[in-house]
Amino acid sequence: MGTLDGKVAIVSGAGRGIGREIALKLAFEGASVVVNDLDAGPAEETVAAIEAAGGKAVECVGSVTEEGFAERFVQTAVDFFGGLDIIINNAGYTWDSVIQRMTDEQWDAILDVHLKAPFRILRAAQPVIAAQAKQAKGAGEPIPCRKVVNISSIVGTGGNAGQANYSAAKAGITGLTKTIAKEWGRYNVTVNTVAFGLIKTRLTDASASGDGTIDIEGRKLKAGADPQLFSAMVQTIPLGRAGTPCEAAGAVYLLCTPESNYVSGQTLICGGGFTI
Repeated sequence: MGTLDGKVAIVSGAGRGIGREIALKLAFEGASVVVNDLDAGPAEETVAAIEAAGGKAVECVGSVTEEGFAERFVQTAVDFFGGLDIIINNAGYTWDSVIQRMTDEQWDAILDVHLKAPFRILRAAQPVIAAQAKQAKGAGEPIPCRKVVNISSIVGTGGNAGQANYSAAKAGITGLTKTIAKEWGRYNVTVNTVAFGLIKTRLTDASASGDGTIDIEGRKLKAGADPQLFSAMVQTIPLGRAGTPCEAAGAVYLLCTPESNYVSGQTLICGGGFTI
């Protein structure tokens, strides 16, 4: 028996890295998971891994910034699994520059994926969440506690040179989280944020520096941290190391468990003791 048996979760950006580990963790604990990724291959691999372990999952491929994606994402959960209980807004990437070199395209792209997309997903989910709560109330049953976890970063709490777009988007997630926590409390939904510190993924891995790139909708963006900068960052972390995607997923899972049913509107920093 898992702690999330019978729950239905949607996880954006779940084909790789932290998102994949979140999807695997939720499925391991009994949730049926809708796995989103920009690319079909990684999404299908995550679904296959969940199914191989005895879980239930289905992919929903596409960019979270596409018109109509949010509605399709939510509807996939309803169509395949009959409802929606857990929303994880995780998809994202970075596109850095100091402000005098940052283009409008850079600004808009990062705000769109990290802030506008979660807003759209939550907006699309509201009718489903409200209907489920109304149905339970009408039947004289307790309204089950449902969960939203929005992914942020410590740069959203303290800023970071070269990341005005990313910092602004992640700070905005805090405001969105606190507002939806107030709006959806009547549906017995908790809404929280996990702000990650240095987590070792393909976007931060020092071994991927130099010519390492990622392809985001036709854009070739630099991936990986400078090894010296990465080492210097590690030295500032009280635990003395970067976190793993599995550990990052664990922090998200904490806010999906019944034990956190009275925690809402909060930001949990998962950074090994480091804060800005």
